Amino acid sequence: MRAKLTYAVTAAVLVFYFVLAGSRGVLLIRHGTLLTVTFGVAVLILPVIGLWFLWKNTQFVRRANALAAELDAEGGLPVDELARTPSGRIDRASADAVFARRREETEDRPGDWRCWFRLAVAYQDARDTPRARKAMQRAIALHANKPVRA
Repeated sequence: MRAKLTYAVTAAVLVFYFVLAGSRGVLLIRHGTLLTVTFGVAVLILPVIGLWFLWKNTQFVRRANALAAELDAEGGLPVDELARTPSGRIDRASADAVFARRREETEDRPGDWRCWFRLAVAYQDARDTPRARKAMQRAIALHANKPVRA
C-alpha cells in the first residue's frame, strides 16, 4: 500500500510540474517573437515526453500487478527463500542460486508467462533492474497472447 501511495504522490507531483512547464511554454509562444516561440515549443516538448513516459510506466506497473494478482490466486508467486545479511540485504550468492533455478525453469518452458514473471523477480532480487523489466515485459506479452480458457 505504501508503494502505491508513493507512486501516486510522485505521479501527481510530476503532472503538476508538466502542467506548470507547459503553461510556461504557452506563455513563451504567446509572446510571439521567433526566439520565444522556439523556446516555447521546446518547453512544451518536455512535458509531452514526460507524460508519455509516465503513462507507459503506469501501464507497465498495472499489468505487472495484474499478473502478480493472478499468480497469487493460483498459488504460484515465488516464495522468498533468499538468505539475508544482518542488515537485511539479500545475500548475493543466495540470489544467484535462485536466479539459476528460475533461468532453467524459463528455458524449459519459454512460452509460460509464469516462468518469465518469476525470472523477473529473480533478476530484481539480483539487482539487475533492466533485465528484470525486460523479463516482466515478456511475461506481460505472453500473458496477453494466452488462449482464453472456457
